[in-house]
Amino acid sequence: MSVKELQIEALRLSPAERETLATELFRSLDTQPLSEVDAAWVAEADRRFAELRAGQVQGIPGNRVFGEIRRELGWQN
Repeated sequence: MSVKELQIEALRLSPAERETLATELFRSLDTQPLSEVDAAWVAEADRRFAELRAGQVQGIPGNRVFGEIRRELGWQN
């Protein structure tokens, strides 16, 4: 099967199946183990995401966060 044929078949999958396939393909590109620092950041991101999903913390809308950053940096529109 050619890459083009594989692409056509993959696009016939459901969105959830395409997401799973994309994730697995992306993971297959990086065969190097994470550095200790990168592994710690991944663990921290996972922990924060789990807290958000469990309702233990509340998210802040991105436009609000970036607005505050722009104000602090003096980049007000």
